Parts: sequence; C-alpha cells; structure tokens
Amino acid sequence: MLSTLTSLLLVLPLLAAAGIAFGPARLSKWIATIASLLVFAVALAFAGAFPGWTDGSFAPADVGIAVMPSLGINLSLGADAVGLMLILLTAFLMPLAMIGSFTAVKERQKEYYAWFMLLEAAMIGVFLARDAVVFYTAYEFTLVPMYFLIAIYGGAERRAASIKFFLYTFLGSVLTLSGVIYIAAQNANATGAWTFDLTALANFASTQMSHTQQYWVFILLMIGFAVKVPFFPVHTWLPLAHDQAPTAGSVILAGTLLKLGTYGVYRIALPSAPVGGVELNQVIAVLCIIGIIYAALICWVQNDAKKLVAYSSVSHLGFCMLGLFSLNSIGATGSVMYMINHGLSTGALFLCIGMIYERYHTKDMEQLGGLFKKMPIWSFFMVFFTLASLGLPGLNGFIGEFLCLLGCFTAQPKSVAGFPGVLGPWYAMVAGLGLVLAAMYLLIMLGKLVWGPLKEPAGHGGAHDHGSAHEHGTGHDHGGGRGL
Repeated sequence: MLSTLTSLLLVLPLLAAAGIAFGPARLSKWIATIASLLVFAVALAFAGAFPGWTDGSFAPADVGIAVMPSLGINLSLGADAVGLMLILLTAFLMPLAMIGSFTAVKERQKEYYAWFMLLEAAMIGVFLARDAVVFYTAYEFTLVPMYFLIAIYGGAERRAASIKFFLYTFLGSVLTLSGVIYIAAQNANATGAWTFDLTALANFASTQMSHTQQYWVFILLMIGFAVKVPFFPVHTWLPLAHDQAPTAGSVILAGTLLKLGTYGVYRIALPSAPVGGVELNQVIAVLCIIGIIYAALICWVQNDAKKLVAYSSVSHLGFCMLGLFSLNSIGATGSVMYMINHGLSTGALFLCIGMIYERYHTKDMEQLGGLFKKMPIWSFFMVFFTLASLGLPGLNGFIGEFLCLLGCFTAQPKSVAGFPGVLGPWYAMVAGLGLVLAAMYLLIMLGKLVWGPLKEPAGHGGAHDHGSAHEHGTGHDHGGGRGL
C-alpha cells in the first residue's frame, strides 16, 4: 500500500500538468485544484499508514527502480517522519494557492497551473528521494517552474527577480552537487562499486573520510543549501523574489520551497560530514544570529507589507538553522517544528497581503490603515496569523521558537573526532532579541494596516471598495502579481 501511495504522490501532479497542457484552458484551474486536493488526500492516507512516526525509520515499502545500475543510480523513493511532515505541508498549501489564484490570473492560465503542478511534483520528489541523483534532480528542477512563475506572472521587476533567484540558487546547488559527487567517488574508490544511496553515502562519509575531507565536503554541501534557506549572507535574492512573485508563488516559496534548504542540511550535510558541522557550528550560529537581528531590523523600517513578511522569513529561518546547529535533539525537534509552522503562518500572511493587493493594488502600508472598519473578517485572520508568526504562546509559532532557543541554551560541549562544538546561554539570549524585534515590527504592521482611522488609496472608496481587475492596468505586472 505504501508503495502505491508513494508513487501517487508524484504521479498525480505530473498527470495533472499533462492534462492542463493538452486540455482546454478553461479547465486548467479546476484540474490543478482537484489534483492538488487528491495529492493532499493521498498524503493524509500515507501519514495514516506510516509506521515510522516514533523511531525515525523510512517507510518499509518504498519504491525502488534501477535506472543506471552500473553507476548505482536508482529511482529510490521513501519517507521518514520529517520528510512526510514536509510532504503534508506541501500538499496542504498547494490547494490553497490554486484556489487563491482563481481571480488573480487572467492570461496564460494553462502555463501558470501546469508550472505549479510540476513544482509540486518536484518538491515532493525532494522529500521522498533516497538516492542522491534523484534528490538533486528534483531539487534543481524546482528552479524551473518558480523561475517562469516569477518571470511571467510577477510584478514590474519580475525579470530581474527571476534571474537573480535562478542564478543564486543554481550556482549554490552546483557546489552541493560537487560535494555529493566527491563522496560518491571516494566511496567507489574504497568499495569498488558506485552508489548514490543517501544512507550509504552518509555512513561512508561520516566514518571513512578524514577530518579534512569532511570539513571541506561540509562547506560545499552547506553553501548550496544555505542559499536555498536562505541563510545570511546569501539571502539577498529572497526579498525581491517574494516581492515580485504572484501571491500563490510567494505562498509556496515561503511555505515549502525554502524548506528544501533546511531539509538538505538535516538530511545530507550534517549526516554526511558531522565533523564539519561540529567544527563550524559556532561560526554558523553567529551567522544565524546576525541574520535574525539584521533581517528583523530591516523589517522594522519596512513600509512594503510583502517585503516585510519576506525579510521576516530570513529572520525566522535563522532560528530554524540555529536549532539544527545546537546539535541536540531539542534543537533538532524545534527546527523541524519551525519549518512546518513557519510554512503555515507565513504562507497565510502572504495570502492575506495578496487580498489587500487585489483590492487596493498597493502593498504600501503608508497608504493603508484602519482596515478593520471595512474588512473585519480579513482583519481577524491577519491578526491571528501575525500573532502566530511572532510566536505568541498558545499558537503554532511559539513551540518551534522555544525549542530552538532551548536547544541552543542547553547545548553542551560536543566532540566529534576531537573537534569541540558548543553553543550555550549567551547564543540563545542574543538570538532571543530577534523575538523582541519580531514582536515590534509585526505589531507595527498590524497597527498600520488594521487599526487607527480608515485610510485607503485614492479612488478606492465607496463604489470602488472591491476594485475591478479591469480598472487598474494591464499585463502581467498587475494581473499575474495581484494575488488573492
């Protein structure tokens, strides 16, 4: 049963993409929506039948098809608990993104929905991959749909944003590929047979490679994944990409695509080169803290609501990485929970901001205010998801942040092959300033958008409250980027 469900998770979005490509344009949004709902149902069924929630094992009935036996390349698919949670997140967000696109996209609908289906298949492929070649192929292919979604359906600077997104992430991934190939080549020299099985490569690299080899392999792997996170200081592609992407693109980019980087660190970089991870964990922790504070300060002075949420992702994912590099189970658990909860709350914030953009055709918080008087239901959800994002106790964002900081606070001196690695209370306390800043900039955003006297852009009062898509510009700069 699990083998069938595993296959369906990939096959359904691919079939939907083909159906959209060859079917009538008027049905494309319905095909994409129905297919994404079916994928979510399959993911739920997989989760219900999954036996490895507690022991961290992979599903025993995974899919394995020999592709190039001479090189040990196999279409090997399976999931552990972390991968399955990220699959559930992807499958949950995609139908929301598709439904939210119904009124946003007026032109080239077939390509739009087909690209999203291909993107869903690629992201799920990353979380299912147990072969390094399959992982890298799916990991890299995610660039293609997102590139076209930004370049065709984005805002006025969509071309610059899409090119910057593609070049940053592609060049970083080349270094990651170099690290994987190096491990595979060393393993082949030692054993006389090629394999790209992720577990086998991690076992070999962590036990048979020298300290120096692990150190440099970790750097190669880490750079590529850090760009995707994105991790300070290689984060500069993200704010422009978020700002220019259509709303549904921002939801998926923040909700799932960024998690490919943190998942890569969790699944490949740390297991394959633990010596490098331990030796560099203090350096990485310092960069995490700089990114947390730096991005939060930018959010504090930001007037564009969408850019504010985009920069907040850089700050929030700094906590996620800090938890991973606490190198203990508390921090790792917090990091995984942060991945999931950040995807939910930040994706929801992008949906809320997309609604405002469709209605008022601006994201400038200086032109908006007191929207509770006109949009009380929207205001309720905006307040709720903002409080979740800042980590209010009782909401989903709190537990991940708490465990990441607790893992950092309680980190004890580690030693892998003589290399010490320790964080501790001072790291956690300085990083905790990011929580204070997050509360400040997110509450300021709420104060500007939701509370106070009603403020609307000129021409949007009275009869124009709902805004007609035909009254405000043409082309993809406005139509495709309008969001909800």
